[in-house]
Amino acid sequence: MKNLIAVLMILVLSIGFKAKADEGMWLLPLIEKLNIGKMTEMGLKLSAEDIYSLNKASIKDAIVIFGGGCTGEIVSSQGLLLTNHHCGYSSIQSHSTVEHDYLRDGFWAMSKEEELPNQNLAVTFLVRIEDVTDQVLADVKEGMSEKDRTSAINDARQAIEKKAVEGNNYRAQVGSFYGGNYFYLLVYERYNDVRLVGTPPSSIGKFGFDTDNWEWPRHTGDFSVFRVYSGPDGKPASYSKENIPLKPKHYLPVSIKELNKGDFTMILGYPGRTTRYMTSFEINEQLQISHPDRIKIRGIKQDIWMKDMRADEKVNIQYSSKYSGSSNYWKFSIGQKGSLEKLNVKAKKEELENQFNKWVAENPDRKAKYGEALNMIKTATEGRAEYYNAMQYLNECLQGCELLTMNRGISALITALRSEDDQKIKEAVAQIKENGDSFYKDYNPPTDNKSMKAMMKLYRADVPAKFLPDFYTKIIDKKFKGDIDKYVDDMFARSIFVSEERLNAFLNKPVLRILEKEPVYLTTSSIVKTASEVSKGLSQYETGLSAGKRLWIAALMEMAPEKIQFPDANSTMRMSYGTIQDYDPRDAVTYKYYSTLQGIVEKYKPGDYEFDAPSRLLDLNKKKEYGRYGSSRGYMPACFLTTNDITGGNSGSPVMNGNGELIGLAFDGNWESMSGDIAYEPELQRTIVVDIRYVLWVMDVYAGATHLVNEMTIVQ
Repeated sequence: MKNLIAVLMILVLSIGFKAKADEGMWLLPLIEKLNIGKMTEMGLKLSAEDIYSLNKASIKDAIVIFGGGCTGEIVSSQGLLLTNHHCGYSSIQSHSTVEHDYLRDGFWAMSKEEELPNQNLAVTFLVRIEDVTDQVLADVKEGMSEKDRTSAINDARQAIEKKAVEGNNYRAQVGSFYGGNYFYLLVYERYNDVRLVGTPPSSIGKFGFDTDNWEWPRHTGDFSVFRVYSGPDGKPASYSKENIPLKPKHYLPVSIKELNKGDFTMILGYPGRTTRYMTSFEINEQLQISHPDRIKIRGIKQDIWMKDMRADEKVNIQYSSKYSGSSNYWKFSIGQKGSLEKLNVKAKKEELENQFNKWVAENPDRKAKYGEALNMIKTATEGRAEYYNAMQYLNECLQGCELLTMNRGISALITALRSEDDQKIKEAVAQIKENGDSFYKDYNPPTDNKSMKAMMKLYRADVPAKFLPDFYTKIIDKKFKGDIDKYVDDMFARSIFVSEERLNAFLNKPVLRILEKEPVYLTTSSIVKTASEVSKGLSQYETGLSAGKRLWIAALMEMAPEKIQFPDANSTMRMSYGTIQDYDPRDAVTYKYYSTLQGIVEKYKPGDYEFDAPSRLLDLNKKKEYGRYGSSRGYMPACFLTTNDITGGNSGSPVMNGNGELIGLAFDGNWESMSGDIAYEPELQRTIVVDIRYVLWVMDVYAGATHLVNEMTIVQ
């Protein structure tokens, strides 16, 4: 990696501070070399070591991976943690019942004894990042086949990871950066006892729901509160009443000072995935396959779910988290497709590719090294198109057939029954029961029945016949004369998996011949067979695509000496910096950088599932009871905008001022720049942030959970 750092340093020195500093999700070990000068100029008061250090507590020690796909931050000496409401949504939903609907009413633990444990929820701290590029590539030789290259790299990665966790309880991962040209070791520590402390009602935490999602202005109090616990010795431990609140290495102070346009902002978090080195061929794949498929399939499924959710309170609780998870990226696809087209991103990529081709042609060595990069990507993306489409339909449609997911464990039970091994039978039965414990709580058979019919019809109508699982022809066509509705009704009438009672009755005395004819088993076995064939078809293009991307990115880094290149997001901790700013989305329109509580009143629609609001909130606003959290300008702030560069996974990330104090939680991007994961648009791209003053006001003034605010270090 030292060669990369040297190249980047030359680039920084050659262009000074004229570059668009707001773009970039930067690796923490490079802050001192690449970013600290510009950040200081913009308003940062900290050193690089205050942000990331191996020798002392630093800001990175307060930032966690929350669950599997969000970010959170520690805000007290007792392990109190903030993240987004939508990040905590599944945990909130799992505790909700018709009698105690925390999604609808909110929840606040008034003592630590009232905090709610969450099975399978963990937070992960970064211990260190280490450059291991030379070690990983040590056995990679010029002229190696791509297969041998990959094998040598994987062997080296495994050895490095194994060594990193010897004699400790850490987890290690060697991450690939710049398309497989560079590598870093990331060492983590995971805590598995994370308890729900507080959440506003969804009418605050998800105010605006799908309509406002990805849009500005926003008025969403998108936050929830958890606490991390350790064992009595301070080390990670599974849930126990004996556990104690975590004593963190560092926690963030919280600022309720006024925010102004132009103020410096910094975000540390775990952005999931960007693809800014994407070629025009891959963008075409997004426009022609990925986004249209997702928009169409999820739209149909969500309409079915929502109709049942609106009609039944219990179903609404059961499907709220599923619906939210589906609809978020359904709307994302709508927005990104539109943005890619409106901003003509494919044509801009083609222009870059034309420049690349001219650059390569100027030098025989370049041509030998990089000449086939684009052709390899083009051949792979165009060649795999029909398989890519079929796999997306398999994945997306199956998500609308919930009953089929209960197939997990059937094969193991069948094998055990055939072998007549009592111990293996017992283990397989226990596994299926465990799967059922979580499945049936949030399952409504009539909803799934309707959704499955729609998904199976859609798959048959849209996917070429050669990709149809054979249950269509062998069962639906022969036994049910092509009638999918009758086929699904028969499955729900006969399957042992339709209800927990029916399943447990069977598992108390499992019978092999019943399982072998089980309709869920037969259907999923047919689907798995087809998925395997489609996956095999896709895999024949993977080597060429991977090699092409690696060469393409390496070439771009060599071709553009005037541009600072940073690696795509890959769920590793990154830092971005920017400022609080307005933006101009279109002619004659300017969006100011903040929204207020009054905006909720203006959007308020009594009884509407998206824009209803608690009467107490409306009353407090009418009386202007803002406590110490109101702006000095006379309003209660709700959300604000920054120019920080983020993507999915940054949800819940701390937005900090120049002193490293928490001023808000990042939770969204704006509609006009939905192409940002592929092509950053500095004039349009904004991060939407819930103002920490609104968060604290909801906790303290609205909910009366003042004890939680008192835990924090408040800076006024």
